[in-house]
Amino acid sequence: MRLLKAALKKSNVELSLKTFIESLSIFVLYGLLFTLVGSILGVKATSFLAIFGAAGIAIGLALQGSLANFAGGVLILVFKPFKVGDLIYVNSNLGFVKNIDILYTRIKTFDGRIITMPNGNVANSDVDNRTMDPLRRIDLKLKFAFDIKMETIRPIILKALKAHPIVEKDPEPDVWLDEIGESEIRVTARCWVKSEDYWPTYWEQLEAVKSSLDKQGIETPIPRRIIYQGGEYKTSESLPKQKN
Repeated sequence: MRLLKAALKKSNVELSLKTFIESLSIFVLYGLLFTLVGSILGVKATSFLAIFGAAGIAIGLALQGSLANFAGGVLILVFKPFKVGDLIYVNSNLGFVKNIDILYTRIKTFDGRIITMPNGNVANSDVDNRTMDPLRRIDLKLKFAFDIKMETIRPIILKALKAHPIVEKDPEPDVWLDEIGESEIRVTARCWVKSEDYWPTYWEQLEAVKSSLDKQGIETPIPRRIIYQGGEYKTSESLPKQKN
């Protein structure tokens, strides 16, 4: 065990995996010790194999769920789809990984909740690791009236995006017409930042774009409807305005 601990200390194995390997090694070594002592005392090795086999079957049936979590924990620790400190989205939960044990993974959400998830479920689910890549793209969804031209709003939005000090220069921010809706055009403004700066920068960029558009007098579009009356039709804009 001293040799094993020294070897693990020099390796780059995760702390949780080191603890698991040490515990498993103790169990295996004690099993070998009992087998060896029994052989010296004249007990046949086949008897020990039968005992260990029966014990293994009984334990396996009693701990089916825990064994699935155990196997999931080993897969997570070996293949590392995420590590402590990563921001992940799994099983409809978004949070930072606080701890990875052999049986459970704990994450902390943005509102301070600690969620404990069985590793079996985590290992068999799609894991969205949002901090594995060093860069992450911010997408701002904006709406404008039909009569607004892209040539007018694109330079305003780009100037606001590029003014932020930590926005990446490569790839450069961009602004594109994304969709034509029923009563407005929908524009997507994008820029790249470091993954750990995503949320603060997202809110700051949204406020900066809104402020820049307000200064230029560009407002949010108002839904328009056509009303038919007595063989004629009138738009909602042409109808008399009601007094409050």
